[in-house]
Amino acid sequence: MIKPMGRVADSFWRAAMYCLHPQVIGLSLLPVLLLGLLTGVLGYFFWGDAVAAVRATMESWSLIDAMLKWLDSMGGQGLRALLAPIIVLGVSLPVLAALSMLLVAMMMMPSLVNLVGRRRFSGLERKRGGGFMSSLMWSLGHTVMCLVLLLVSLPFWLIPPLFAVLPPLIFGWLGYRVFTFDALAEHASAPERRRLLREHRLPLMLLGVCTGYLGAAPAALFSLGLFAIALTPLLLPLAVWLFTLVFAFSSLWFIHYALAALQEMRREDSVAPGTPLDDVMDALPANYATAPPRVEDFPPDAPVPPPAPDTGPTRRLPPGSEPGATGVPGLPGA
Repeated sequence: MIKPMGRVADSFWRAAMYCLHPQVIGLSLLPVLLLGLLTGVLGYFFWGDAVAAVRATMESWSLIDAMLKWLDSMGGQGLRALLAPIIVLGVSLPVLAALSMLLVAMMMMPSLVNLVGRRRFSGLERKRGGGFMSSLMWSLGHTVMCLVLLLVSLPFWLIPPLFAVLPPLIFGWLGYRVFTFDALAEHASAPERRRLLREHRLPLMLLGVCTGYLGAAPAALFSLGLFAIALTPLLLPLAVWLFTLVFAFSSLWFIHYALAALQEMRREDSVAPGTPLDDVMDALPANYATAPPRVEDFPPDAPVPPPAPDTGPTRRLPPGSEPGATGVPGLPGA
């Protein structure tokens, strides 16, 4: 029986290989085009106004205005000019990431589930425990909760360690909830989905946290300071493409893991207790399907009688010399 951590690694390389499939590449274009168009339109009409509004808000707060004037006196005029665009980007990128994950879940997941199910799990019964509307409501509800959590946690982003921890954890939770539901919606029933979420919570959370950190990678494009701010119209579409690529890979990772876990769970339910699930893997001591026999479980052996004492070779006496004989036959006096 393959252990959960081994299944995580197995699903990782399978997802990486599936990303090179022409159908996966083609499916990823639609979310990129849609989100890229939305980003371009919003940036064209609202970028300047958003930066001006943030700058005016900062100057209206006496504490922040005093800090900005102190930075000007120390020669930090460049930082003053960068601060408002950085804040706008810092607010926009998590929203783009959440929208990208939502679009991948809605536009790519059903086709990816069919692709993996057809190529690898063709014998797995499809119980259809979740329809399109239930998946849509589930994804929308968790996306709204993710955005609320991001908004509430914004003040803590100013603390350096939490800035690198909170957003990936929030997006990891979102990926864990959304991608697992969509990966099992076609093949698992509702009770099976709840049971699998309960029994595989830690491995699925690990996949979600990895998804969160991978999703934070496109933000590194804007770590080049003033140069990155000047190239924002070019870097934003690139960030959208990277978001889509990361979440497409993560969705394949969840699909391979969830369907393999569902297949094994059904095998365990259908096999009689004590029957090995895998003749090869169950031969290993760490993977026994049933407890190995113990020495004390065997009946005791029958007692062995002690050997007879050794009296040496037996000597044959001549006739008439036995004890009690009165003479030898054929001799005088016999």
